[in-house]
This record gives sequence, structure tokens and C-alpha cells, in this order.
Amino acid sequence: MYSILNNLSNQTKNIVYTFLLILLVFVFWKYRQSVGIETNRSKTTDKVTIYGETMGTTYSIISFGSEKVSLQFSIDSLLETFNKSLNTYLVDSEISTFNRDTSFTFISPYFYPVLEKSREVYTWTEGRFDPTVMPLVNAWGFGPENIKLPDSLTVKEILQTVGFSKIDFNAKEVWKLDTKTTLDFSAIAKGYGADVVSGFLSAKGFGNHFVEIGGEVRCEGINLDTGKAWKVGITDPSSSLGETKLYAAITLQDAAIATSGNYYNFREIEGVKYAHTIDPVTGYPVQHEMLSASVIARDCMTADALATAFMVAGIKKSIELIEKIPETEAVFIYLNASGEVEYYMTENIKKAVQLTPKQE
Repeated sequence: MYSILNNLSNQTKNIVYTFLLILLVFVFWKYRQSVGIETNRSKTTDKVTIYGETMGTTYSIISFGSEKVSLQFSIDSLLETFNKSLNTYLVDSEISTFNRDTSFTFISPYFYPVLEKSREVYTWTEGRFDPTVMPLVNAWGFGPENIKLPDSLTVKEILQTVGFSKIDFNAKEVWKLDTKTTLDFSAIAKGYGADVVSGFLSAKGFGNHFVEIGGEVRCEGINLDTGKAWKVGITDPSSSLGETKLYAAITLQDAAIATSGNYYNFREIEGVKYAHTIDPVTGYPVQHEMLSASVIARDCMTADALATAFMVAGIKKSIELIEKIPETEAVFIYLNASGEVEYYMTENIKKAVQLTPKQE
């Protein structure tokens, strides 16, 4: 090459050198692309936003990664498999198959972990969270079956089949100790689904992301648009379907939040409203001062289950329980003795919560 260049004119040499320099820059740029080296600019432009439907609700995802790729198909496929395991509204799902039979050998990787977590939260909350509550949920008209309002005799009869101690399981299968007992993971599945999607995104290199399914949220890393931790809103209990108001905003990083409340999900029969939260101990919809329970935990499955349990327990018992549960925080909104709205926060979460001006 050197001898050939010596025979060229200076002008031609300059053209050749310029071409070689451009080629070298191009090759280096392609190399950076192939090994995933990020520039400062790529941190803000490699953003993927996805919206979709799952579990009878919607989901939204914001993620940042080393390169901008389409994740919609992969996420939808993942959630479809998840639904085929734990969705009681699907007649051929794993959980529906178990509910019809007396035992079930796990097929997907999702059934066993949710059973383990359910047993853990059931113990923590002294039975306030119980996934065998499905027959009562159906009886009160909040499940896939359309059943009339039950009388006290019916409730008492159904209660004989409810109780997490009426099933048993190991890492391979689950079986019933009472053939009439059934499972319902609707109070934990959305949070669990957010964890599953979050784990998928992290494995794909999207370490900074926000996953929301039906209002339950899992956050990892930071929001690279702002360079700060993620912010999640807590809905004001006075909100309606036509007007959603914000009660507070909470800052989260590498954490999850789930909120349970009787905002919109209730039945009204002859002028009486029946909340969708069923007490697995009494068999009746809860009627007490708790308006909403927001729980912050490392994973969303834990937060989702606990939020439901606290809505069952009520404010006094919930404060007692949350203080004993490791690595969890909470924001409870409730009515005081005078009928005024008040809130309670665990000590370690106060700095991360910003109330709206109306609440301060």
C-alpha cells in the first residue's frame, strides 16, 4: 500500500487519506453499536414505551436500554403465558383446571411461587389474605360467575370450604384437603405479573424501567428522562370513574407499590353498596373506616397481597401488622371517628411521599 501511495499525486493522496479516515470512523461507530457502548445521548433516546391489555385490565411500560428495540410482542407473549397459568376467567388455565380437580402438577413456572408467597402473606396477616376466598367472591358477584346476593346460611356453608389450610403443595404439585376448596389469585396476580415483566426487562438489559399492571407498579433503576427516581401517584379515595384525583406522589427506586381500595368496585343492591373486598374470616364484604391501603415492598407480588389484606384488616389492625412485616412500608387513608379523611404512614417512607397541597 505504501509503495502505491508514493506513486500518487499529493491531491490524490489527500483524497485517499480522507476516505480512509471516514471509513475508520464508520467502522469504529459500527463496533460501538455491536458491543452496546452507550453515548450520553443514547441514554435519553433509547426509550421504549409500551401499552397493552392483560388480566382484564391494562398495562403500561417505560424502559431504557442499550439499544432501542421493539418489546411489544415479547411482553404480550409473556403475559399470555402468565394468564394461561393463573387467570380464573380462562376455563383452560392451570388454576381453573386445579379448581375443577383435586390436584394439579405444575406446568408453567408461575403457579408454585405464587402459592409460596400466598402462604407467607397469609401467615403475616393472620389469615386476612387468603386465596381460597374465591367461592365467597363469586357468591357476592365479584367473580366470573353471576350469582345473586347470598343469605347468611349460604355464607356459612361456603365458609366451610374456605381456608388456606385446606390445600397443600410442594415444588411439583398442589392438592386439596377439601374437594370443594378453590383458589383465586386475583388479589396478587397483577403485582406478580409486574414482577415477571420487570425480571424479563432486566434480563434483556433494560435495567431502568417502570412496569404498571392495573395500577400495581414495579420500578427498577431511575427515570433517565429526569435523571431521578420514578414517581408514582396514590389515588385520592374521593375520586370517581369520571374524575381521578391525586392524593399523594411517592418516589421509588428498585421497589414496588400496590394500592387496594373500594374506589369503584362495588355492588349496589336496593340502595346498599357492597365493597369488593371480602373478609375470608366472616365471609362478608368489609365495612370499616379504611379507604385505601398502599404498600411499598421490594417486589410487587408482596405489595399486592398485603394491600388486599390491610383492606380486610382495617386501620387499627393494619398498623399493628405492618410494624411486624420485614422490608415493607405503607400509606393508609381512612376515616376518623368524626368521618374526616386522615392518613397514616410508616416512618421510613415519609421522606419519599409528597402530599398534594389539599392534603398537607
